[in-house]
Amino acid sequence: MDSTDPDRVLDMIADDFAMSVQFSRGSGQSTEFVGDRAGLIAYLEQREKSTLVHHIMVGATVDDTELVLGQTTRDGVFEASFNATAQLTDNGLVRRLLICRTPEIDFA
Repeated sequence: MDSTDPDRVLDMIADDFAMSVQFSRGSGQSTEFVGDRAGLIAYLEQREKSTLVHHIMVGATVDDTELVLGQTTRDGVFEASFNATAQLTDNGLVRRLLICRTPEIDFA
């Protein structure tokens, strides 16, 4: 999603895709993006394209579930920590996606 064309992730989701992105800006200010394909499109439309860089610090796959912990930076400076959990279909498409993000905690 760190590109000028983050919409390409739409080709990676299953027909029964569902998601929730808990997006905190800090100080208790947060927004939830939730839904199916349309919810993901709304989330992608509001993102700053080619501004933030996502760095995965650690990840694991357990059966059909992928988990990652990482951070985003802006111009090389810490902006927020995130974790993401994705449930995959047998052919590797994302079926369920939960992302949580906050600038309040830095795991570095």
